[in-house]
Amino acid sequence: MARERREPRTLLEHLIQQSDRTYEELAEEFSRHDPRAAISARHLGRLARGERDLSGSTPATRRALQALFGRPVEELQRPWAPDTPSSIPEQRGTLALPGTGPERTILAMAAQRARNYAMLAAEATTPAAIQQLAEDVQRLALAYPQQPVTQLIGDLAETQDTLFTLLERRQPPNQSRDLHFLAGITSGLLAKVSHDLADPHAAMLQTRTAVLCAEQAGHPGLQAWLRGMQSLVAYWAGRYAEAVRYADAGREHAIEAGGTTAVWLPANAARAYAALGNAEQAKAAITEAEQAWSRVRPDDLDAMGGICTFNQPRTLYYAADALAWLPDQAAEAEEYASQAVTAYADPHDPAWAFGDQAGSHADLAIARIAGRDLDAATDAITPVLDLPAEQRINGIVHSVRRVHQAITRAGLTADARDLVDGIEHFTHTPANALPR
Repeated sequence: MARERREPRTLLEHLIQQSDRTYEELAEEFSRHDPRAAISARHLGRLARGERDLSGSTPATRRALQALFGRPVEELQRPWAPDTPSSIPEQRGTLALPGTGPERTILAMAAQRARNYAMLAAEATTPAAIQQLAEDVQRLALAYPQQPVTQLIGDLAETQDTLFTLLERRQPPNQSRDLHFLAGITSGLLAKVSHDLADPHAAMLQTRTAVLCAEQAGHPGLQAWLRGMQSLVAYWAGRYAEAVRYADAGREHAIEAGGTTAVWLPANAARAYAALGNAEQAKAAITEAEQAWSRVRPDDLDAMGGICTFNQPRTLYYAADALAWLPDQAAEAEEYASQAVTAYADPHDPAWAFGDQAGSHADLAIARIAGRDLDAATDAITPVLDLPAEQRINGIVHSVRRVHQAITRAGLTADARDLVDGIEHFTHTPANALPR
C-alpha cells in the first residue's frame, strides 16, 4: 500500500512532490546544469519546508530554482494552499540556464585551442603571451577561494602544462623569470588542490617544484608564500611540528619581500603551536601576525589577489582556529570566531572564501561547546553542514570533525545526537570522493 504524502508547507515543497523526483535527484540536476547552483539535498529540503529563507541562497541557486519550477523565488516559499495554481510548465522539465549547452562548450574549446596556438607556435615567448598567461593565473588565483576546486582543476593543469612547455625552451632572462614566477604560483595552486582533495603527498610534490620555480624567478615573496603553503598542508595532515618549521623557514623571505605573507606565516605557526598544546607560543604568534600588518608593503604576488594575498578576515579566522585548540582560551576563541563569521558574511566581498567561512563557523561552534551551549553551537555549524559535497574540501571536513571531537570531550554526545548524526553524514561525503 502506497504511503500517503503529507501536506506540503510551501509551494516549492508541493512542486517537488508533484515532480515525483527525490531531493537527491533534484540536487544532482542543479549541479549538472550549472555548478554555481550546487545545493545539497538536505538544504533543498529545508528550503522546501520553509526552514531556510531563499533570500539567503546564492544568486545562482535562486536562478536555478526559478528556471526549474517556472516561478519567482518569492512565490516558491509562500505557504501552499490547495487552490493555488501549482502546475510546473512542461518546458521546464529540466534546467535551461543561460550560458550552458553544447554550443558554449564548443566555443570554449575553440577559444582554448586558439590560445594554446598563440602561446606555443612562436619560437620566442612574446610579452603579449606572458601578459595573457599572467591574466590566466590571476583569474585562477581570484577564483580559487570562492569556487569548488573541481571546477578549476582542468584550467590549472593546462596552464601549468603551457608554462612548463614554454620553460623547456630557451627563453631570454626576463621572460624566463616571469614564466618561472607564474609557474611557481600555478604549482602552488595545484598543491592547494591536492591538499583540498586530501592528497598531502601530491601537495608536497607540487610545492617542491614550485619552490624551484620561485628560486629561478628570484622572488622572495613567492618563496615565502610557498613555505606558507607547505606549512598549511602539514598542519591539516596532522604534522604540527613540521608546520611550524615550514612557517619559520619562510620568514626571512617574507621580511625581505614585505608582503602579506609576513602575516600569514606567524598565523600558520600559531595554529600549529596550539595543536601541539603550546598555548604561550600560539598566543605570541597571533600577536606577531597582528603586529605584522603595520609593516606590510604589498608586492606583486599580493597584486595577484585571491589566494595569493592574506587579508584581515583570514587573520581573524586563523586566530580563532588556533585558540579553539586551547580549552582555557574558549572565550577569546569565541570572540575571534564571531568576528571572523561576521567578516565572511557577504559572499560578494572580494575577500570572501567559502573554506575560511566554514572554518570560522566550526571554530565558533567549538568555542560554544566549551561553554556547554549546544543550541548556539548547532546554529554556528549548521550552515557548514548544508554545504554541497563539492565544497566539502579537506580542511572543512577536518574542521567539522573537530566539532565532533569537542562534543565528545565535553561529554555531550547524548544531548547532541542529531548534531552528531549530521556531522557524521557530512564527513562521509567529502569532495575527494566525487568522480572527476
